[in-house]
Parts: sequence; structure tokens; C-alpha cells
Amino acid sequence: MKRGRPTKSIIRQNIIEILHYLDKGYGYEISKIYNAIFPKVTQRSIYYHLRKGVKINEIILHKIEQEQGNFSWGSLVEKIYYTVGQNAQPQGIPKVKEFLQTWKK
Repeated sequence: MKRGRPTKSIIRQNIIEILHYLDKGYGYEISKIYNAIFPKVTQRSIYYHLRKGVKINEIILHKIEQEQGNFSWGSLVEKIYYTVGQNAQPQGIPKVKEFLQTWKK
């Protein structure tokens, strides 16, 4: 029997479902969508599963953008965009698709 955490996760699978319909997204955006659709989880948990997904090729790091603005911590923010990887197996959950169709408008 293998030791340690199992590689499958419900949270990561839900993130993959979001990215499947969103095409690409950054951590904070994914976190807001996740908490609107599924039971609430912390941003820390979302970011953990994004990093873990990148390690096991379920999620791909799409690009890193720097955005200027007036933020509480300074004038620059770095957004890391993610997309679905080759090892991901999106199931096509209808409630995610419905939410994102109304959310984008």
C-alpha cells in the first residue's frame, strides 16, 4: 500500500472542471468561482491544489502577467494563469457550465 496523500482530490477535480469551461484563469478568480459553486474552501487550499496540479500535469501554467494598479500592497500584481493539462479528466459538470455562462456576462 502506498504511503502519503492520495493523488486524487475532489477540490482539484472541481478546479479542473472550472478551468475546463473557463479555458484559463488565475488563482484568485478560480477561488471566487469555486466558492460560489462548491462548498467553501480557503484560498490557500486552492493555491495548493493549483501547484499540485501543475506537478502532476493535470493543470498547466499558461502564462504569468504583471498588472499595474493601485493595490493595498503596492502598484504591481503578478497574475499566474492556469489551464487544463493533458492528465486532467474533466467530467463536464453542468452546474459549473451554467454558472460560468451567467458569470461571464
